[in-house]
Amino acid sequence: MQKPWLKSYEQGIPASIEYPDIPLQQLLFETVRRYPKHPALIYYGKTVTYEHLDRLSNRLANALIELGVQKGDRVAIMLPNIPQCVIGYFGALKAGAIVVQTNPLYVERELEQQLCDSEAETIIALDLFYEKIARIQHRVPLKRIILTGAGDYLPLHLKLFYPLKAMKEGQWVKVPARPSLYDFGRLLRRTEPAQPIVPVKSGDIALFQYTGGTTGVPKGVMLSHGNLVANALQCRTWMPSLRDGEEVFLGVIPFFHVYGLSTCMNLGLLTGACLVLLPKFKTEEVLTTIVRYRVTIFMGVQAMYVAINGHPNIQRFDLSSIRICISGAGPLHGEVQDRFEELTGGKLVEGYGLSEASPVTHCTPIYGARKKGSIGLPFPDTDAKIVDEATGQRELPIGEIGELAVRGPQVMRGYWKKEEETKNVLRDGWLYTGDMARMDEDGYFTIVDRKKDMIKTRGENVYPREVEEALFRHPMIKEAVVVGVPDEFSVEAIKAYVVLKERERATEQEIIEFCTKELAKFKVPKWIEFRKELPKTMVGKVLRRVLLEEELKKKGSRGRL
Repeated sequence: MQKPWLKSYEQGIPASIEYPDIPLQQLLFETVRRYPKHPALIYYGKTVTYEHLDRLSNRLANALIELGVQKGDRVAIMLPNIPQCVIGYFGALKAGAIVVQTNPLYVERELEQQLCDSEAETIIALDLFYEKIARIQHRVPLKRIILTGAGDYLPLHLKLFYPLKAMKEGQWVKVPARPSLYDFGRLLRRTEPAQPIVPVKSGDIALFQYTGGTTGVPKGVMLSHGNLVANALQCRTWMPSLRDGEEVFLGVIPFFHVYGLSTCMNLGLLTGACLVLLPKFKTEEVLTTIVRYRVTIFMGVQAMYVAINGHPNIQRFDLSSIRICISGAGPLHGEVQDRFEELTGGKLVEGYGLSEASPVTHCTPIYGARKKGSIGLPFPDTDAKIVDEATGQRELPIGEIGELAVRGPQVMRGYWKKEEETKNVLRDGWLYTGDMARMDEDGYFTIVDRKKDMIKTRGENVYPREVEEALFRHPMIKEAVVVGVPDEFSVEAIKAYVVLKERERATEQEIIEFCTKELAKFKVPKWIEFRKELPKTMVGKVLRRVLLEEELKKKGSRGRL
């Protein structure tokens, strides 16, 4: 097939790269060999070197093996971005286990569903989550619960005060002694730091990454070691200006999400970077951290860049160390991009991916030509095409809208225990993404929207992203999201949920009148609802589904979800 995007690649980026036949942990081994004394992790001032990270993850791997974890067993990790998260991830892989990334915000029902589906017998979790886990333990396969505290890897002066702070905030947990409970720190102290000998191949599964996909039913995406190694190397190749052993990555994008896992943790460790960990995005803390550690690479989502742009005292912070930022997990609006680059002097570009592809398949060139609203070009060794929505068999010409299909070494092996769902999205080596897109003559792809998010109103198809782009151009609007709500006259009507900038005021009619100048009449929202904030995942992706469910409850309707 023709690949018009290759002519748009930045100088120095090849069409194809070589992928070593190794397990993911080998990338860490190589970095330890090159930069043993370099800081790998910094957590509120506490530094863990690459050499130390390697020994700690070896100790955990040996502890897991002693506890009975065998190759291919599932080990769930339910941790925010703290050192134990990275140690746990590589420790489980070194033991030959499959990591099950688990969202710390899961309620009991969601946690039970994931643990049962993955058949995980071991979980590494924050002690704060113990009661939640204990209440469902008799209904899930768990045999071992390994607990750790958020303060365990703090520097000494902060560790001394952490219990008082935790008690004051109601976050101090007294965990009872039980046979199935283990303390993370004690396990590491009682085992040897020697590398365990467990034969792991690149084709073995490394990760179950759960995703709602297009049905809303969580599915375990099976990603192999080879998938994750390939995507880390593709990301590295896309950024030839990265300086091995010198970069400082801001590790605030959650690692339990494959976007943070691959583009921040895996890529950072591959390049010998220092990862500055923050368990939660707090704007003031993020800005202070960037300044203190001279952060150079910041992988995030649009909501993070919006928060920084809108900080009332942003001029007090020197953000000039920032060189490269990639926004993922949703669209990046042009106004957000321009303002952030103006503030930092760095580059902020949009990338695209999905859990089923480890996740990145496309990215805008960092220093090359960019096209507003575009997700950029396919990665090296990644094919992409636009196919007709009805059959998925007919490739559409340049400029036409259809479903985006991709293939490459980063594409998953399939969904765990879900053969039919796997067959629906993996066809003849192609991954059908469920995203509606188009490609231009230079090979740049633009996501129009999710197939399931398309709004059908008065016989017309409206893509929410186009309406949201218009709303973002309004000078008073900070954030906006659009959904189609059931309407007796037009099947669905367009409703916009808007967050205004601080101290700004606007009326519903003013926003609608603005849209009439920006959009065709049938694309103009029928209703505007002002909100203080939008519902989001922990990664920062807006939850359209939650907003629609709220509408249906209000209307007492049984409309589509």
